[in-house]
Amino acid sequence: MKGRRNDALFFCLALTVHNVEEALWLPQWSQNGSSFQKPVTSIEFHFALFIITALAYLLSFLYIRFPKSKIVKRAFIGFLGSMIFNAFFPHLLAAVSMKTYAPGLGTAFFLNIPINTVILYRLYKGKWITLKEILLATLVVGILLLILIPFLFMLKGALPHVV
Repeated sequence: MKGRRNDALFFCLALTVHNVEEALWLPQWSQNGSSFQKPVTSIEFHFALFIITALAYLLSFLYIRFPKSKIVKRAFIGFLGSMIFNAFFPHLLAAVSMKTYAPGLGTAFFLNIPINTVILYRLYKGKWITLKEILLATLVVGILLLILIPFLFMLKGALPHVV
């Protein structure tokens, strides 16, 4: 239980710091006409970021509370893997192609990749998950997040009176 709690805590910490970095600079950066990020207002971006962060916290809580749930475990590891993948695409790819710093790149590489990799490695070595589960869960959760984020931008734009 303690290991599960620590995994969730470190995941949430890394994700939160990463999302704060993006919240501070990405909306302004997105206005530069990047093919990686359509221009987004601060309000739209902060709304989507809040929902994604809350979803990660909820998933972390469920991971601690329901340790035997395969779907919760796979969703949690999928979120970990998705955040590792997110460091490379779009963050690193955008920074290299645009020859400028992409908001979130530093925290993705110095927090998300190391912390999430250690958690996944520990779970794999402890035989809690398989490599196939990591890859499949990362693919499924990654696709769901890619669908959810633009939907949240659109939702906030359609409901300006919401948060």
